[in-house]
Amino acid sequence: MAALTFAEARETVLREVRRGRAMPAVEEIELDAAAGRVLAEDIAAGRDTPAMSRSVRDGYAVRAADVPGELQVIGEVRAGERFAGAVAAGQAVEIMTGAAVPEGADAVVMVEFTRRDGGRVVIDRSAEPNQFINPRGCEAVAGEVVLRAGERPDYSGVALLAAYGRLRLKVYRQPQIAIVPTGDEIVEVDEAPQDFQIRNSNARSLAAQVRRAGGIPRVLPVARDTVEHTRKLLEQGLQSDLLLISGGVSAGKYDVVEEALARIGAEVFFDRVLIQPGQPLVFGRARDRYFFGLPGNPSSTMVTFEIFARAALELLGGQEEVALPMPFARLTREFRHRPGLTRFLPARLSADGAEVTPVEWHGSGDIPSMARANAYLVADADRAEYLRGEWIRVLMK
Repeated sequence: MAALTFAEARETVLREVRRGRAMPAVEEIELDAAAGRVLAEDIAAGRDTPAMSRSVRDGYAVRAADVPGELQVIGEVRAGERFAGAVAAGQAVEIMTGAAVPEGADAVVMVEFTRRDGGRVVIDRSAEPNQFINPRGCEAVAGEVVLRAGERPDYSGVALLAAYGRLRLKVYRQPQIAIVPTGDEIVEVDEAPQDFQIRNSNARSLAAQVRRAGGIPRVLPVARDTVEHTRKLLEQGLQSDLLLISGGVSAGKYDVVEEALARIGAEVFFDRVLIQPGQPLVFGRARDRYFFGLPGNPSSTMVTFEIFARAALELLGGQEEVALPMPFARLTREFRHRPGLTRFLPARLSADGAEVTPVEWHGSGDIPSMARANAYLVADADRAEYLRGEWIRVLMK
């Protein structure tokens, strides 16, 4: 089976999961639990927003045709009130930000550009109609869809739901993601490893990534390096919505995952991707469930989940759009790599997101370098050298 490029592999994941997924069950939740859940219904505006024309500045509501000039102040209106009268020629109403614009007024002049003289206000500059006014319904009109099924509302989406009085809403059930770590060298986190052993960090990091992506992790016992033991655990994992296997997918003598998958009739869509870290990556389907065989080195596991498995999880959770933003930043120092692979290497992005600095990295097992990074530097497969100050893609961690 030929190795795929990064773009080819990601497109394969998206295409296959979209084609074969079944939409998850729908459940109803409270508004306070809505952040990050995938909507199973369209959300429509319950009324025009704003419900009335409102001022976006403190100042005076006037008729634009009356200024510049000296106007009679006939009252004031603040947010939460409605002015009882109307603005006629030569009149103004003092108005606060967020207040309903009085009838007859068609502009607001900022208080900074006025001079009060008892019961009158002097305005020395002109105003345009609708100046500093948000007209009724300019943000959304009643019945307009403001959030769509398949979206994951963030805090602003929660504010929107609250603004339209949605105390309960329908969402898709979160997908359950099975995690099977593999290898005789793995011991549990609370055990003291010998120098040839390592603690089970991949299962914990994957569980954290799954939760962040909107799934529910189900961590299974470590699969030992026999085909039969591995097969039994894979069978258990395939009872979940998605199976993530960590390790055992390389070409080593005791890497038994692919043979175990073959015994349960797995269909493999690809088994190698031209990336670093994470070349020996397997993606396929068995028992009507998708699975990923993620390379066992920690950096490889973390990276391949973010760029491939996360998208599958999101689609299986009911999301319609899955994105992998990779904006550009300027390199703070020269960077070279051997072309042929798309590399996702640990890096530090500046606070303003403008500059990126590669983090010293000692290979796929280097967890400390991954923890020091807040992003991945993305080096193109067909380019060997980037000079200081040049643009390079980054993937947020």
